[in-house]
Amino acid sequence: MRAWKPFFAALFVWSAATLMGCGAETPGESDATGPDAGSAEYVDFTLPDLEGQPVRLADYRGKIVIVDFWATWCPPCIFQVPELNAFWETHQAAGEVMVIGVAVDVEGAEVVGPWAEEHGISYSLVIGDENVAREFGAMGFPTLVIVRPDGSVDSRHVGLVEAEELEELVAAATGVGAT
Repeated sequence: MRAWKPFFAALFVWSAATLMGCGAETPGESDATGPDAGSAEYVDFTLPDLEGQPVRLADYRGKIVIVDFWATWCPPCIFQVPELNAFWETHQAAGEVMVIGVAVDVEGAEVVGPWAEEHGISYSLVIGDENVAREFGAMGFPTLVIVRPDGSVDSRHVGLVEAEELEELVAAATGVGAT
């Protein structure tokens, strides 16, 4: 039985990370903050895409933007990809919502590009770092930040968010019923 203890311990840690997200939340902090959390917080970044071209968040004003902070080394982030792909494929043609993945890998596009291709990411990707993630309030990965059309933060969500829940979050941010 002693030989199995390390295996079960590792399985427990992996399971907990998968369910809760990679990283740690500040004790007493909620995994989501909404419009009632205080004054409006306006956010922006300019980060390179996988080809090195600058992408500015403010260029998407007028749209709801889903910003996904993630990393290739984060097990739950793998499970977030198909959920975001499904959401993006549903909303891409309408042009009212944008999905941007912000990879925080220090190795940059050299590692992120092949990983994204292997996992079939269909939405936009940029290269950031953990400092940018912290500026957006990401205390673990994946973290989704829902940005309203005016550029203010609607909510933050640490851990896996399924496409159906994302539909509800976007509907709440726009004040429109879910599609």
